[in-house]
Amino acid sequence: MCAEHVERRLAAILAADVVGYSRLLEANEEDTLNALRLHRRELFDPAVASHGGHIIKVMGDGFLVEFGSVLSAARCAVEIQRGMLERNIGIPADRHIAFRIGLNLGDIVFDTDDFHGDGINVAVRLQALADPGGIACSAPVRHEVGNKLGVNFADLGDRTVKNISRPVHVYFADWDSVVSGEEVSPVASGHTRASFSKPSVAILPFANISNDPEQEFFSDGITEDLITDLSNVSGLFVLSRNTVFAWKGRSENLQRIAGELGVAYVVEGSCRKASNHVRINAELIEAASDGHLWAARYDRDLTDIFEVQDEIAKAIVEQLKVKLLPDEQRAIELAPTESVEAYTHYLRGREYYHIASRSNHLMARQSFARAIELDPGYARAYAGVAVCDARLRSQFGVAISVDDILANTAKALAIDPKLAEAHAARGLALAVAGNRVEAVYAFEQALLLGPNCHEANRYYAEFCVTDGKFEPAATYFQRALEIKPSDYGAPMMLVNVFRSLGQIERAETYAHLAIEKAEEEMRLHPENANAACLGATALAFLGVRDRALEWLARSLATDPNDINIQYNAACTYALLGEIERAIDLLEVWMPQVGVEMRLWFKNDSDLDTLRDHPRYLTLLALAG
Repeated sequence: MCAEHVERRLAAILAADVVGYSRLLEANEEDTLNALRLHRRELFDPAVASHGGHIIKVMGDGFLVEFGSVLSAARCAVEIQRGMLERNIGIPADRHIAFRIGLNLGDIVFDTDDFHGDGINVAVRLQALADPGGIACSAPVRHEVGNKLGVNFADLGDRTVKNISRPVHVYFADWDSVVSGEEVSPVASGHTRASFSKPSVAILPFANISNDPEQEFFSDGITEDLITDLSNVSGLFVLSRNTVFAWKGRSENLQRIAGELGVAYVVEGSCRKASNHVRINAELIEAASDGHLWAARYDRDLTDIFEVQDEIAKAIVEQLKVKLLPDEQRAIELAPTESVEAYTHYLRGREYYHIASRSNHLMARQSFARAIELDPGYARAYAGVAVCDARLRSQFGVAISVDDILANTAKALAIDPKLAEAHAARGLALAVAGNRVEAVYAFEQALLLGPNCHEANRYYAEFCVTDGKFEPAATYFQRALEIKPSDYGAPMMLVNVFRSLGQIERAETYAHLAIEKAEEEMRLHPENANAACLGATALAFLGVRDRALEWLARSLATDPNDINIQYNAACTYALLGEIERAIDLLEVWMPQVGVEMRLWFKNDSDLDTLRDHPRYLTLLALAG
């Protein structure tokens, strides 16, 4: 390095990154990129410019900004965080774009090609320590700012951070004092300022270390119940089940996982179930320091499983210094059922239901029904039976009474009137019964009670398609995908929806995404013929003929008698221009299915190439 090309100067450095950027991209890449561009254009870049800053590096979701004065950097940071709070109004919490910001005063060394220096490294480490929507700063910044901004600071003391030899004295800007300017309007739609400042946690899927791989569903159930319990605590922000389960089986560094998920804390653990005994290990880790805050091992009888879940949840709450409200305490202590055996059958039923075949729906129904036999007061099991029956009647032509399906949803709601998935099941049952007005009300109740309920968003999206209402269908399918990034079906449905709306580029984007997710599902569950046949339709839409036919052959070989697979085969042939072959399959399919699937048939853009064919018109008349 030549001396004449080196410049060293003291500067205030602002480091910022987008919380959970990878998660947001995976859920909805196009919308996330568009939103970030808009936030930069309308808030971030103008704030930097107005305070005399200069963006010296952009790293996808991260930014380094140089300022001539500490006070200017701090004012810019406060303006950005206040502005983002307002811009996220009315958006569900797990779709917020939020920044973490670190501020430091130190040297920057510039040469002809790059810049570096401890001043930058410390700013980046401070940014990693900050809460979502928060600001962390070093002692020199804190002392320089003083009382000039009207912002209070919490002294966190010396912290050891990665790749910095000396401890860094850390201060956090107090959230309430940051946002208490007249510029900040009240937050709508139930989202509060606290939703950005409260501790954020990801409960990673507990590993099944039993000798029996069939016990996987049990360790998954432990994870899900912990997520449910902690989600009821108003002082915590807990990522949804479906977001964290996208990381199941992956072995990345926990700091990296926390960074991609956008959380400050990670819980991981394992579960070993043998006969009537269970061993559970759990630990709470702070992402920024990779430090273990708490760990415990529980060796208990299986009948104590709900007590163990309560103890873990309360330990996490205590470690994060969150105050439990009386209702939250009761919610954690309230077990979903008194019967561990019923709970086990319920979990197994959900595992079966994951694969949308006739045989799996029947096995899932049997497990849910057994759970009800063991505990007649198990609301979620009644909802599970109702959903299985609605699918079996509508998609597979099984002769199940609509009154019986509705009766099971009524039982679920009588036991737990606030159970979102029970309202979603009722909406699905009413749609199958042809009562579309009441179905809409049931879906809206489900979304009101559980806006993050995957079933509510997914079932309502499907209903909107059968109603020919493609714009709301797109909204709810996208939301379902955000809640459950592993949902390979939702992006495929979005291909149909955006094609119906004439938005071909967006349809192509989701087709590529659908193929990626179908490939991952087929890797995890090679027996899932539904993933292969849906992927075949996406490939056919993109014109990848040979691969589409290969995937279709795989699905038909796996489950040749499943009429849902045959319908999707017809869609694939229609997209590939094999019109007569597609109609041959549809003529066999049509008499076997219920009213909802017939409505889907009428609105399915996969079949657009058939619309003018005389045999299709005959089928259309039969659809009613």
